[in-house]
Amino acid sequence: MLTIEKLTHANIEKVRQVTLAEEQVKFAGTAEEFIASASDTIDLHIIKLNDDVIGFFKIDVTYSLGDEFTIESGVGLRAFAIDINQQGKGLGSAAVKALFPYLQEYYSSFRFVYLTVNCKNPGARFCYLKGGFHDKSKQYLGGAAGPQYIMQGDIA
Repeated sequence: MLTIEKLTHANIEKVRQVTLAEEQVKFAGTAEEFIASASDTIDLHIIKLNDDVIGFFKIDVTYSLGDEFTIESGVGLRAFAIDINQQGKGLGSAAVKALFPYLQEYYSSFRFVYLTVNCKNPGARFCYLKGGFHDKSKQYLGGAAGPQYIMQGDIA
């Protein structure tokens, strides 16, 4: 069974075992970078298949794309990653679908969830579309790894 939960100290070692393909690290970062990125405005979450941690993501409650795109009543989904050994099994799309009820429960004061996905990462873009996000038909040009599609999902 696929579940999502907030990262706790008890799961940190399991998160460290999540690995990505080298070309994916530039988009989502490493497990160590993910663990180190927690802050007052960035919450860390894990994706589990049964008791195994198979992925992770961040929710940024002060998400902004600067002057290029206005974020209204939304949180940001960042560093969404599925372990390389679990990719290609439909788990990414399943996790994206599971994300919406999770956000409704824990981030109910927000109406939308936004993300950017690199234009050079069509597999991830397809996963987000399949999972329930829609493309805003605009691009964010300030990404470190190049232009990115802006996508939005409805929380409420």
